[in-house]
Formats: sequence, C-alpha cells, structure tokens
Amino acid sequence: MPFPTPPIPLGYSDGVSDVRRDPERTKAELLAVATEVFAEEGFSGARVDEIARRTRTTKRMIYYYFDSKEGLYLAVLEDAYRGIREAERGIDVDHTDPLAAVRQLAELTFDHHVSHEAFIRLVAIENIHRGTSISRIPSLRTLSQPAKSLLDGILARGRDAGLFRSDVDALDVHLVISAYCVFQVANRHTFGQLFDIDFTDAATRAHLRSTIGDVVVGWLRTTP
Repeated sequence: MPFPTPPIPLGYSDGVSDVRRDPERTKAELLAVATEVFAEEGFSGARVDEIARRTRTTKRMIYYYFDSKEGLYLAVLEDAYRGIREAERGIDVDHTDPLAAVRQLAELTFDHHVSHEAFIRLVAIENIHRGTSISRIPSLRTLSQPAKSLLDGILARGRDAGLFRSDVDALDVHLVISAYCVFQVANRHTFGQLFDIDFTDAATRAHLRSTIGDVVVGWLRTTP
C-alpha cells in the first residue's frame, strides 16, 4: 500500500519538499538511518532527534510514519530481517544441483552478514534483551518461513539424488550456517585480537567464505 502524502512539517526548510512528493523514498531513508543509529546505540540510547538530524527531517515527520520511537525500532527490525530473506529468494533451487545450491546459500548468507554489520548488532541487542521487541513482530515468523522452505527443497532434492544424509533437517542447516556467519561480525574484534586475524582482509574473508561452503557440503553428503 502506498504511503499517504504527509503534511510539510512546520519549519521544514527549502528542498525537503521532495519528502512530500516521494514518501516511499523518505520512509526508506528514515529506516536506513535509524538502522545505523539503533545498531550503534541500542533502543534506549538511540535518540529520535539524532535520526531526524541525520535525515534532515523532523521528529514530527518520523512520528507521522512510525507513530513512536518504538514503532520505528520495530520497523527497523522487520526491515533488517526482510533483507536477508529477500537475498535468499535469489537462489534458483529448482534448476541448481543440490550440492551447489546449499553451498550458494551458505556463501550468500556469509556475504550478507559481513556486509550488513548493523543487522548483526541489532540481532545481538535483541538477544541481550531476550527478544522482547522481536516477539512483538508476528510477521517475522511468516517472513522466515521461506528460508526454511528453501532449505527443505534443497535437502529433499539432495536426498532424492542420494547425495544428502537423511538425519539432518532444514533448521539444523540454518543454525549451523547462521552461527558461523554471525560469528564473523559479532566476534571479529575479540577473536581477531586474540588470534591476530584481520576479518576485513580480502584473502581471509575469501577463505572463511569458502570454508562455510565446504563445511556444510561435507556435513550433508552421504558417507560412501
């Protein structure tokens, strides 16, 4: 549903009338900036004034779209999870060899996580607070189902072809891939300091990306 055209807030400066002409773009920009602010400061530390300053808008405009700071935070969480789900849908399961498909999914997840550090921080914040906010977004359960269905399809085709073991399910695979990929961001500073690893180095990143593909494919393959 297209967003209604908001009124121009009092005091809005010249140039921001684009907001009135393009509310979809305005909302997307607000979400992008709010994602960074909430990832940096958490829900309690984030300030709507700062989000308004970075987007050259006003609190009134933000509340027009999202009702409240909490409403904005919930929208940020939903948008962050939607990003990885949309990326997963780019895999052509039906026309890809199951071994190649599961490797592609693992490497795609790796790429998304290391290039979306804010997403990992938001996930960490939610877990610190025991998922209090995410539990208020019922749509995320529906949004996550395609991820499981995608893996179910890959695993079914692999089993039918005699390639995959039968005692591993989609959630097992999703957990292993997610745990490895989240670690690349969530623990890069501590692990990097302890073992002198630069996770941002291109060669290191390529090696780690290949490793998760090797791990998942090797784990799933049937024993000769």
